[in-house]
This record gives sequence, C-alpha cells and structure tokens, in this order.
Amino acid sequence: MTNAFPLDDATALIFGGTAGIGLACANAYAAAGVPRIMLAARNEGRGANAAAAIRDLCPDCDARFISADATRARTAQAGVDACVDAFGGIDILLSTAGASAMPAIFHTIAIDDIAPAIDGLLYGAIYPARAALPHMMERGRGVILTVASDAAKVATPGEVAIGAAMAAIVMFSRTLAIEAKRSGIRVNCLTPSIVRDTPLYDQLMADPFAGRLFAKAEKLAALGVTEPDDLAQMAVFLASPAAARLTGQAISINGGISAG
Repeated sequence: MTNAFPLDDATALIFGGTAGIGLACANAYAAAGVPRIMLAARNEGRGANAAAAIRDLCPDCDARFISADATRARTAQAGVDACVDAFGGIDILLSTAGASAMPAIFHTIAIDDIAPAIDGLLYGAIYPARAALPHMMERGRGVILTVASDAAKVATPGEVAIGAAMAAIVMFSRTLAIEAKRSGIRVNCLTPSIVRDTPLYDQLMADPFAGRLFAKAEKLAALGVTEPDDLAQMAVFLASPAAARLTGQAISINGGISAG
C-alpha cells in the first residue's frame, strides 16, 4: 500500500510562491498537471500577478493567491486555512519563504540581531508545516517540502548564524519525516547553494562581502550555477508517485560546488 497520489489529483500550497524558487516551482507544478495551486506571500500585487500568469500558462489550473507571512504563526495558519477552505485540502506544501540574511563574520553581527536573523529563516519552514500537518494526517497523505541551503552541511566563514538556521531546517525536516511517515506523509528538504535569477541572488551579489563569497562559489560550479527551474524539477519529482518511498532527505542541487 502506498500513499502516492497522481499530480493531476493534487492541491499545492506554496509559501513564497510569487517570485524566484517558489514561483518556478508553482509553474512547474502547473505544467505537470497539478490542478489547484494556492500561492501565499506578503506582496498582494505580485501575488495576484503570479496567479494570473500561472492561469495563462495552464488554463486548466485554478491558481489563487492569499496574503500570508510564513514567518508568523497566525498568518501561516491563515494561509493554510484559506487553501483548505478554497480547495478542500492540501496535498503538497512547499515553503520557500523566510527573511533574508546577509552573510557576515560572526563577531561583527550585533548581538541583538542574531535571534531575529535565525528566527526569520527558520520559522518560514516550521509554521506552515505545523499548520498543514493535521489536514494531511486526516487525509492520510501529503508531501511537505522545505528549502534550506548547503550552509546546513558545509561550514562556510560568514555563515555561522545562517548555517545554524539552515541546519535546524534540515533536522526539523528529517525528524518530522520520521514522525509523519505513520500518517502517509513524506517530508524532504532542498538545500541549494547559490541560485541565480532570484531576488536573494541580486541582494547577495550586491553586498561587498557576500558578493565575493558567492563569486568564489560560482567558480566551483563546474556543472553550471543552479537556477530556479533546476529546483522546480526536483520539487515536482519529490511530490510525484515516483518518489513515493523517498522521505527524510536533504537534497543538494548546486552544480558541483560541494558534495556535502
């Protein structure tokens, strides 16, 4: 017996789905036949435009938008509730949302800025999963995908706080996978390194310290620097019946920057 479900009978909720990796995943899900997609993010104008673009791309997909902040418990819950109210359930939860944090040598970070930086990265993965999990348990099926980074696996100067948050997301995902498997729910984590054509990429490369750090990383990507579509194709696979027995994994797509 398997909990696998066809993508053409699935509902996807994507936090951070209006730009970058999240939007690429939303487009890929729609192209793969997912008929119901709810985008959740903070920018209402960008969200409405993203949902309309998905409908234009795939007219058979009912794509909608809800204003919600994944890093806040109540609005993360509201985003999940809106998806359940609109579509009757959630089969795929993907959260790419979270606050941006610039790399910096640890002793230069103001002590009062450490907790907000870690919390902003971490809770964007935890709150949506906690809100969606009971709905998935009731249905006896579901896929939860989180996004961290290779900072969870590879110790990099300048990413002490970021790495701590990313490692927490990976361990959260792995442990939740062990708990949730009894309910037919799979949990996996994507851990890219630098990803081009995203708002965060532009911020990183414009920062003097981060720009130098990731310019060096790009030189190690002998297979090519990762783009959002690379992650989107993996997100489709992980949600599909082809990955029905794959759970608790942290998967790096990084063009060969590291083998962490």
